[in-house]
Amino acid sequence: MWERIERILLVTDFGPGIYVGQMRARLDALVPDLPVIDLVQDLPLFRPDLAGYLLPGLVRDLPPASLCLCVVDPGVGGERDLVVARVEGSWYLAPDNGLLVPLLRRAADASLWRIGWRPGSMSPSFHGRDWFVPAAARIAHSEDLALSPVALDALVAADSPPDCSKVIYVDHFGNLMTGLELPGSTPLPLLQVGERRLPFARTFCEVESGQPFWYENALGLVEIAVNQGRADQLLGLRAGDALGPFVDRV
Repeated sequence: MWERIERILLVTDFGPGIYVGQMRARLDALVPDLPVIDLVQDLPLFRPDLAGYLLPGLVRDLPPASLCLCVVDPGVGGERDLVVARVEGSWYLAPDNGLLVPLLRRAADASLWRIGWRPGSMSPSFHGRDWFVPAAARIAHSEDLALSPVALDALVAADSPPDCSKVIYVDHFGNLMTGLELPGSTPLPLLQVGERRLPFARTFCEVESGQPFWYENALGLVEIAVNQGRADQLLGLRAGDALGPFVDRV
């Protein structure tokens, strides 16, 4: 059932320390002919409920035959399962903790399985290196993983809402990505953020320096920014903070 894999993309909350390097070294030993790309390594810590809403935007222009190895895994060492999904020509490997639910909900063509295979030994605190990476290598080599089909509704957090009215990621510039998509109404509404009502702008140069606004970012998500400034500092927001509703202009 496996199709040819041309690249592996790493999606984690590991940050800049030692863990991504250990995963990359293990992948190089097991699948030396495949390029390994760091798609994102600084997702909000321990928050698959936030990362799940960023993932569809990160991969929407992904070339086919990719394998996304996703490790945001606060339940490491516990009883949670490992799942693999095929979505529109690419593969996604992740813990069953809600991380893949938004992606699967939006997919026009998706299949999903639980992975029954486990390695003979592994660290109870680093399943990403010792279980997820070897499983990814087995997919690349078209080897057995003792798969069993599973319905989307049987996944953890399968009842997650279609949108997330929270900050899901803060980038290097202090911009605040949200789990919201562009509203369908025109003119585009204001976005309530604390006591402020932020206007829409197409891009940064359309507002004065230092002014906050919201826009549709390159991932197709609503993002809050400040022209030549940091929205996180100006507005006092961080990943996980809730946002107010869209408010029609009067």
